Amino acid sequence: DMGRGKGKTHTPVYDLANTKGIPVFQPEKVNSKDSIDYMKGYAPDLLVVAAYGHILSREILELGKYGAINVHASLLPKYRGASPIQSAILEGERVTGVTIMRMDAGLDTGDILLQEEIEISPEETGGSLFERLSILGGSLASAAIGDIEGYEESAHKQDESQATFTRLIDKARGRVDFSKSASSIERMIRAFDPWPGAFSYLDGKMIKFWRAAAERDESVEAAHGTIISIDERGIGIAAGDGILFVKELQMEGRKRMGFSEFLRGKPLKAGMSF
Repeated sequence: DMGRGKGKTHTPVYDLANTKGIPVFQPEKVNSKDSIDYMKGYAPDLLVVAAYGHILSREILELGKYGAINVHASLLPKYRGASPIQSAILEGERVTGVTIMRMDAGLDTGDILLQEEIEISPEETGGSLFERLSILGGSLASAAIGDIEGYEESAHKQDESQATFTRLIDKARGRVDFSKSASSIERMIRAFDPWPGAFSYLDGKMIKFWRAAAERDESVEAAHGTIISIDERGIGIAAGDGILFVKELQMEGRKRMGFSEFLRGKPLKAGMSF
């Protein structure tokens, strides 16, 4: 189910399976005896795991003749864990990709069966990168399933010395710290689009930022978070090493809009502070 606790919304996988008459099993507790017994009944050759937020027991991982493989949205061993897509944008990576790995007891530590990279564009958002990696992940998973014996033979271990880790993103992570560099805030705005969104407060009201440009300028002396200019470049806000020009933003309870339209409903001027 999608939405983490916001009621039941079936995934596209569920919907497709339903239309094809394929049974869908959604256990409350995947590692329970009933769940494991149900899966054993299928005597699976291979288990395929994608975007599943629960740790699987060793008993489950060993159910399949060829074990279990995982579709992970990074070039492992970089960006193990829960938020590899956003993290690649946050860190300013030029490339990322998908790894198909053999699952073991660790967190994204298993041997690599298959890996392919894609470029991250300068305008990339968390949402657009998710879409592109989903398509790539599907094709790589299909390839791995089609020749699992071949990929098992050529699998190689991850280089532990190169491993980096990501954590689950919560809403609070979206709050902008204007003492950070303008370029890192600009990346954060893109990484957290569509969720949780990058935000700050002005006069006690939350404002979300959806598009911005960064300019390095060591001569800026205004306090971090202060509006220092409003012109064709956007709403210029003092950041750690220069100016963040916000071009698209959203007042709490309103729609996203370009800065010119936003200013018609909410007059801002130099000297105001987020």
